[in-house]
Amino acid sequence: MAAHELAERLHTTDIARQFGFRLREVGPSSLGLSMRIARRHLQVHGVVHGGVLAALADTAGGLAVYLCLPAGSRVATIEMKINYLEAVERGEVTADARVIRLGKNIGVVDCNITDDAGRLVGKALMTFAIISRGRKRKGRQR
Repeated sequence: MAAHELAERLHTTDIARQFGFRLREVGPSSLGLSMRIARRHLQVHGVVHGGVLAALADTAGGLAVYLCLPAGSRVATIEMKINYLEAVERGEVTADARVIRLGKNIGVVDCNITDDAGRLVGKALMTFAIISRGRKRKGRQR
């Protein structure tokens, strides 16, 4: 998928638009997203809410896996672990996600979240389910 197609896909996603996620770079199995911090991103103590940083990392990670898959595939987050290392009050934050393992059914992604001063402010490790088009679901049908 070309970078401009990915940017358009990101632009049509409500959560990405609401938070202001922007595509920074695209590699063969990596992706960078950034966002300018606005007042709406801050929690009661005046720093970026952890859920906002988690959403940025999750979106970057999911798209990084998605880039590695055949057309028509989908991904869904199975698990996410994030460490918040530094508080961020203003400026811009960037999530740099890199696929570290891609299997038939799951993908694992490592993601660094940095601020515009280059500080590592968060570290996430995520696991994504890979859902291929046309694959039948196992188990009970409802």
